[in-house]
Amino acid sequence: MDPFEKRNLGNTGVELTPLGYGSAGIGELATPVTEEDAQAAIQAAWDAGVRFFDTSPWYGRTLSEHRLAHALRPKNRDTFILSTKVGRIFRPAPNRDKIDKDQWIGGLAFDHYFDYSYDAIMRSFEDSQQRMGLTKIDLLLIHDLDLGHFKTEARVEAHMETLFTSGIRALEQLKSAGLIGGIGAGINHKGTMNQFMDMVDLDFFLVASPYTLMDQDVYHDEMARASERGMGFIIGAVLNSGILGTGAVQGAYYNYAPATEDAMNRVRKIEAVCERHRVPLVAAALQFPFGHPNVASIIPGALNAEQQQANVTAMKINIPGDFWADLKAEKILAPDIPTP
Repeated sequence: MDPFEKRNLGNTGVELTPLGYGSAGIGELATPVTEEDAQAAIQAAWDAGVRFFDTSPWYGRTLSEHRLAHALRPKNRDTFILSTKVGRIFRPAPNRDKIDKDQWIGGLAFDHYFDYSYDAIMRSFEDSQQRMGLTKIDLLLIHDLDLGHFKTEARVEAHMETLFTSGIRALEQLKSAGLIGGIGAGINHKGTMNQFMDMVDLDFFLVASPYTLMDQDVYHDEMARASERGMGFIIGAVLNSGILGTGAVQGAYYNYAPATEDAMNRVRKIEAVCERHRVPLVAAALQFPFGHPNVASIIPGALNAEQQQANVTAMKINIPGDFWADLKAEKILAPDIPTP
């Protein structure tokens, strides 16, 4: 497929390259990344034709925004699409040694607190503008408002109520003023899309993990409901934290944790079909989401230029229709799951 033939993101009027660049990894999620490698990865994406770049203040506790902006600031601002996220406010950490390292092994010395109120969203938006030195942000997403981060339904509902009664007004004002082109939400867990759609009107979802070659549980209910509203999708974590890139090897990660034996066995079945059709696993994983007509882009990360070039190569591989039919015949995909 052509990774650079732009697609509309729902009804936003914003066009994205199918292959975008996700910058969580250069925030040093699980691996240290040198400044040289981070800049080389972004430049390799640009040189190949990528024109959609996603970031967040949370990635590396603001490191990702700094690194991405360093690479993009010299570019013509009208030639690329930039998305970032709101929901956390950052401040200097009084003691770097006490920063929770469970998520980011590197990053910068900032603490954060969650806040989805009007004032906090406006501040977060302006903080991102200043950190990046880029006043134009095309897409703004509500970040990590889910059970995985707040642990109880009561806490999720409390933050949702703050968003519904206060924060959404900030997002709508930014959009009506032309300061952003679309309002979205990042999704990590099944059920979260419905929670958002029950309370607020959004333009798109960034679906991280629940819609991949391994997992399509959100297709029939939540994605169908969002599609009926004309909403678009960006797919994150398209390699399920690595296992669809590495295959079922020792030490493989699946959804941010060491892969279970069940996950390893499911990937082995996919690999067997890939081998029969001589299709690289990573190519199948990257191209799979585009069977859904509302998917505009995927945002795999790359930690260096070589990884970025490999992503481009995988996107360009021609995958025959028989391959997808075989996945369904093997009951790896349900019969009604759309494929490219």
